[in-house]
Amino acid sequence: MATFLYKLGRLAFRRRHFVALIWVALLTLAGVGAASAPAAGTTSFSIPGTEAQKAFDLLEQRFPGMSADGATARVVFKAPDGQKMTDAGNKATVEDTVKELSDGSEVTSVADPYTAKAVSKDGTVAYASVKYDVSGMELQDSSRDALEDAAKDARDAGLTVEIGGDALQTVPHTGATEIIGIGVAAVVLVITFGSLIAAGLPLLTALIGVGIGISTITALASVLELGSTTSTLAMMIGLAVGIDYALFIVSRYRAELAEGREREEAAGRAVGTAGSAVVFAGLTVVIALVGLSVVNIPMLTKMGIAAAGTVVIAVLIALTMIPALLGYAGKKVQPAGKKSRWMGGTRAAKKAAGEADRPAKPNLGTRWASFVVRRPIAVLLLGVVGLGAAAIPASSLELGLGDDGSQPTSTTQRRAYDLLSDGFGPGFNGPLMVVVDAKGSGDPDAAFKQVGDDIKGIKNVVAVTPAAPNKAGDTATITVIPDAKPSSVTTEDLVHAIRDKGAEVKADTDATVLVTGSTAMNIDVSEKLNDALLPYLALVVGLAFLLLIVVFRSILVPLKAALGFLLSVMAALGAVVAVFQWGWFAGLMGVEETGPVMSMMPIFMVGVVFGLAMDYEVFLVTRMREAYVHGEKPSQAVVTGFKHGARVVSAAAVIMMAVFAGFIGSSESMVKMIGFGLAIAVFFDAFIVRMAIVPAVLALLGKKAWWLPKWLDRALPNVDVEGEGLRTDAESKGSEDPDEDRALVRA
Repeated sequence: MATFLYKLGRLAFRRRHFVALIWVALLTLAGVGAASAPAAGTTSFSIPGTEAQKAFDLLEQRFPGMSADGATARVVFKAPDGQKMTDAGNKATVEDTVKELSDGSEVTSVADPYTAKAVSKDGTVAYASVKYDVSGMELQDSSRDALEDAAKDARDAGLTVEIGGDALQTVPHTGATEIIGIGVAAVVLVITFGSLIAAGLPLLTALIGVGIGISTITALASVLELGSTTSTLAMMIGLAVGIDYALFIVSRYRAELAEGREREEAAGRAVGTAGSAVVFAGLTVVIALVGLSVVNIPMLTKMGIAAAGTVVIAVLIALTMIPALLGYAGKKVQPAGKKSRWMGGTRAAKKAAGEADRPAKPNLGTRWASFVVRRPIAVLLLGVVGLGAAAIPASSLELGLGDDGSQPTSTTQRRAYDLLSDGFGPGFNGPLMVVVDAKGSGDPDAAFKQVGDDIKGIKNVVAVTPAAPNKAGDTATITVIPDAKPSSVTTEDLVHAIRDKGAEVKADTDATVLVTGSTAMNIDVSEKLNDALLPYLALVVGLAFLLLIVVFRSILVPLKAALGFLLSVMAALGAVVAVFQWGWFAGLMGVEETGPVMSMMPIFMVGVVFGLAMDYEVFLVTRMREAYVHGEKPSQAVVTGFKHGARVVSAAAVIMMAVFAGFIGSSESMVKMIGFGLAIAVFFDAFIVRMAIVPAVLALLGKKAWWLPKWLDRALPNVDVEGEGLRTDAESKGSEDPDEDRALVRA
């Protein structure tokens, strides 16, 4: 592989006009596709195989005019102090509001609080339910404006009015912190390279790659039903890995220049060595993201595949466009250790000339690695204990999906939620919809009555509405109000209790009982994700373990990498619990309301963090293996790996942390949580696991770290990540043969 990538790097360097034209053409094509694509339609949240989804699908069939997936709104009214909603003036205001709401073009029904018995027992709170024939994301702005105008008119009449439900759902925004993250990445690149030109290359290529990826997602959003979170995640990961992959190749190019090689040769060697690490690091990320499909949640699958696509683009750009741009930059990209004139290069050169007779001072990476090699046990224990302490909060992890109760108190959705809880009880915000399929029953009406009576006898049930059958009379819906809030364990137990009762009803009447609704759907999603976590972890870690055996030709190094990942991801989950569930530093992170961690967060973090963790493992340890293969002792190889790789890996980690942290400013709680979780996970993995625990373990293992059974060594393909083939082949024959370009193109 190193030889092939070496030739590819030289080809891209020589044919830079052609390579640049291809990528610009792809960016233009993707941009045109995004601009001409129809607006994204509904992004249905389906969970195949769950009871809640089966009930939802049944409702679509048996109640065709119900618009089960349509947006809903609850307009909540509260009377002034000392008054009741049943007072004549207040009642007239509400009736006028209901009439005003009914005039909407997308409104299918509006329930009058006084005929629907939607007035609290003390008479102070009432609500009107509004149903639409399209989803919240498809709702026109005019419908939202009409909803808010109606509420404003009622407020002007003296009532307190708030609006809940998904009708006010909007596309989330990320805020200015995303730009700040990119700015921090630019500063780190300038400091690392000492050159504005060299620093600009990774940023430029990363932005082009993300532009192609996001534009493609936008172009396909309507056809594939891709949500806004999909493009946000793809941007987050594509930008981070795009900068990092380009950073490693540019850094290696400068190192090759420092050894006296010509620029074209240096570009070829940079792509042949660092490019090999980029390919395998990218593969681990792709495996982790595509592996999310095993969970069988379409939304999560689409998010993973879309993000994996941006990673593939980042890898291809790093391997081709970076050497092409290096060809354009020419002498403006200096060898390693030299700075441009604008960055103080002239002063540095004079100072170096004056100190030429003095021995070179080891860099920080060398000094740190030497310390770890001398004190491996102490460093190992300190790192493991520190991460273990950070992981402690994860033991109290509570999972759930956000509802209006998790919104900031400044929003009308949250205020409506609180008003309904005060007026009707906390369980009123999470009603359960029981669907009774009596098509196979001899007496459907008796089955409906039995289900209602049985549910009334279950603990923690506040109210049960009479069965509402469809026109055919073979299916009915029953609404159940729990006495606890939607995200509570009590409500979860109630859902299971109703389903257990359904088994008894089935035996007695041949009617099928299904529980659905947003609360039941959230419970089913959490259970599905929890059940899929271990199989997913085994699949992703297993595939990546096999891949790393091929890369490092070792058993213990990949095993150590996997165990280190588990430490970092558990510590990161602990940090997420501490901030978003316990409320530590919540104000600093812009978290206005604490609550359960989103159900998909653990499995999502496992996938993404594992892929990113393997990035640093591959980049850092391949340098160590390269030194070991070329004759250095194991302990010295660790120091050499840090000498050449620690500065770049540290810069890459800081850049990735800055990019992820930039998404903490998002208005979407899921994006905010993902941004924080990934940023803190990169910190733990890069600076504690890879920079401390990895060298300590390798120092303790010595030659055993690189042990591989002979039979396995013979069976594995030789991918030559270290570039050994370049030493024995490329230097002797060069790459000046004009037929080589044609041969590579044919390959």
